[in-house]
Amino acid sequence: MDKIPRHIAIIMDGNGRWAKKQGKRRIVGHNRGAKTVREIVEEAARKDIEFLTLFAFSTENWNRPKDEVNLLMKLLVSSLKKEFLRLIQNNIKMRSVGNLDSLPQLVKEELLFVIEKTKNNKGMVLTLALNYGGKEEIVEAVKCISNKVKNSIISPEKVDESTINEHLYSQNLPPVDLLIRTSGEKRISNFLLWHIAYAELYFTKTLWPDFTKEDLQNAILNYGKRERRFGKTSEQVTF
Repeated sequence: MDKIPRHIAIIMDGNGRWAKKQGKRRIVGHNRGAKTVREIVEEAARKDIEFLTLFAFSTENWNRPKDEVNLLMKLLVSSLKKEFLRLIQNNIKMRSVGNLDSLPQLVKEELLFVIEKTKNNKGMVLTLALNYGGKEEIVEAVKCISNKVKNSIISPEKVDESTINEHLYSQNLPPVDLLIRTSGEKRISNFLLWHIAYAELYFTKTLWPDFTKEDLQNAILNYGKRERRFGKTSEQVTF
């Protein structure tokens, strides 16, 4: 455990399939997945992970059945209310990335309330990606930068990686070190495209509701065995 990732991002996949295996409605899987979120957040904080980012709701998830989307929004509000005191007790700071203006007003208000009340916490930074899409994020950044170039606020020659980063929803996040996806799918699904440029990818067949702190430990141990070269040779990294 001498190599601890600074920033872990998780695509929490498999709630619906977990419920189907149990012969239950999809919302039952989402409810069980919410319990897993609590367990993994607290475990990550105990392991001194500095940043944990969870893919909670994508821009594409609006295409799901309306009833399921409405239930997910209600679950999000109730989860924020339930977990607020736990965040305070664990000194966790809440943030969010995504287009929050398109979220239901009640969800937005509850989310902003928790963000405001935890902003002075000094422990792990927990970021929820809500109504988030990596391509949309980059497109919106390009639009903003283009407008500033047009109005001579930014010189085209001065546009670099830091300029783009400063205009992203996720501008306050460091690069992702370890990206975990549950349920056996091996896709990135439009998640944090800018920040995962050199992330180590870890895929597990475990469905999200069954993902435990031991599974998190295994992912971190696997990460610790990898050689991160960032374009260099093994000899350069070693010496």
